[in-house]
Parts: sequence; structure tokens; C-alpha cells
Amino acid sequence: MNLSIVLPSKLKIVSSDDKRGIFEIEGLYPGYGHTLGNSLRRIIYSSIPGAAITSVKIKGADHEFSTLPGVREDVMAIILNLKKVRFQIAGDESQTATLSVKSGVVTAGDFETPGGLVVMNPDQVIAEISGKGELAIEIVVSKGLGFVSREALTKEKVDVGTIMTDARFSPVVGASYDVEDMRVGDRTNYNRLRMTIDTDGSVSPKDVLEMSIKIMLDQFRAILDLKEIAETKIPEPVTVSSASSKEDSEPEMDKEDLTEMLKTRIDSLQFSTRTLNALSDAGIRTVGGLLQKTEEGLLDLDGFGEKGLNEVKDVLSGYNLSLKK
Repeated sequence: MNLSIVLPSKLKIVSSDDKRGIFEIEGLYPGYGHTLGNSLRRIIYSSIPGAAITSVKIKGADHEFSTLPGVREDVMAIILNLKKVRFQIAGDESQTATLSVKSGVVTAGDFETPGGLVVMNPDQVIAEISGKGELAIEIVVSKGLGFVSREALTKEKVDVGTIMTDARFSPVVGASYDVEDMRVGDRTNYNRLRMTIDTDGSVSPKDVLEMSIKIMLDQFRAILDLKEIAETKIPEPVTVSSASSKEDSEPEMDKEDLTEMLKTRIDSLQFSTRTLNALSDAGIRTVGGLLQKTEEGLLDLDGFGEKGLNEVKDVLSGYNLSLKK
């Protein structure tokens, strides 16, 4: 009885642009679709760094309950509109941007920004100057994680006229996942995970997903006290041809190279379509899984014969590997 858990396929990009991405992972062990999808979704929402306004200065306004002559919106409404402006920031240092407009509709594109700061939605309306007046604003944009209240941001006394704001740093606009059953070998209850990620454009959806996976791996490494996940136990038994068995054979792989080879997916090797399909239908996805099989075990697989066996042996011998005895 095979007690090993089949590994899933590599990440598949269904569609992706600067703001929306749809990704699929197939061949997940039953139940792992929801386990992985929910975990990644929570990390995506809480742990992806982004930029947001943390403080505002508006000429002529000492606090958020002020009004400005000639400006249709009051200061509170202006601040709410400013919170909708999204930024991309280079580095970890805070950046300052300013605007000064005397007529018409004021938008985020009116901000004069330093080189390390980019406004992602310049069409966002901030206010409208309906009469004789002026709107002059200075904002500070900082980098952070998740949501931080203005009370938490106020670490020391601020200058008169400086209005601290709540900050939603996350560049993620939305993240959701769906799980559906799929066939792997004889079983039809394996999972296909599809994730949809929307961002403000400051970070691509693909980068968001990759960062969330890395964050999850870092957490597991810390829990297990491992320098590398690859240092976990290598599946046994594995037969590796000895360099001394043949004078012209290749040198024996070291542990690190062997571990990487065992994780290699069989669909990246030079197998024929018929052989690859027979192995995949049997739930064999990696070289490590293939090396757990004997010649007799492979010949028992549906659609697998002597020709396929010879093909497997030839491919493995090219990597100085052989099937289980």
C-alpha cells in the first residue's frame, strides 16, 4: 500500500495582468485545496507590504472638522478621498508629496511626487474648488503592513495642523478561491485550487501570490527549525547507482543534488506521452515517487508495458538512478 501523499502540479497562470490574476494548482491531496486556499488568502490580506498616506497637512485647516473657503468638500471629506489614493513607493523610507490648486477639480494626479513615489490612480478626485479659493495639501506616504489606526501611528506629539490618518497599507483589493474535485489516477476527489487576486497595481497579483507562499514557507521553517525544507528526510528506499559499479559511470550525486532531483516532476523529463500518462494516472508525479516503484510494480500499472519500463530505466540511468529492487 502506497502511503505517500502525491505532490500537486506547479502553479499555473490562467490569466494575469497588472491588477488581476487567476491562478490554478492541480492535483492537491483531498482537502488540501481548502487548507491551502484559506491559508494563502489570510496571508494575502494581512501580510503583503504596501504604501498609504499616514499624515496630512491642509493649508487653512487645523483639524479634520474644518471647512475651507471656496472648496466644495469639507476637510473630513477631503481626507476620505485622500485615503482612496493608492501609491507605489521605492524603499522603506517615508516620502512627502504636495499639491497646490486654485480652481477646478483637484485629483491625485495633481500631486508633485519625488522620484521614489508613484500615484497609481491619478484620476481619483480629491475635491472641487467651486469659488475663489485654493487647496494646498502636503501628505506623508509610508510603507507598512495591513491596517494601522492613526492612534498607533502617533508615536509622539505632532505639529499643529498635522492630521494623522488611519492607513490601509495592503495593495490587495480582493482575494478569493474556489476548489473543485479532479481525477488523479483512480481517485476523483483530489482538489483543483483556483485563486483570484486583485491589487491596486502597485504590486502584481503574481508577485502577491509568490510572496504569500514564501511567507508561509518561512513560518514553517521557523517552526521546524530547519535552514531549508530540502533538509527533511529523503524518501527511502532509493537506489542510486554507485560510481564504482561502472568505470564509465557518472560521479555519485551529493545529498543536496539528490534531494533536488527527487523533487523533480516527471513531466519535465523526456518521457513519451503514453508513458507519462500511465505514470500520472497512477499518481506518480515526481522522480522520488517513481523511485519507490519496482519493475514489477510499474508493469502492473494500467497502460504500462515493457516498452514503457525500458523507457523509464533509460531516462533514470541518464541521471545515475535506478528503480527500487
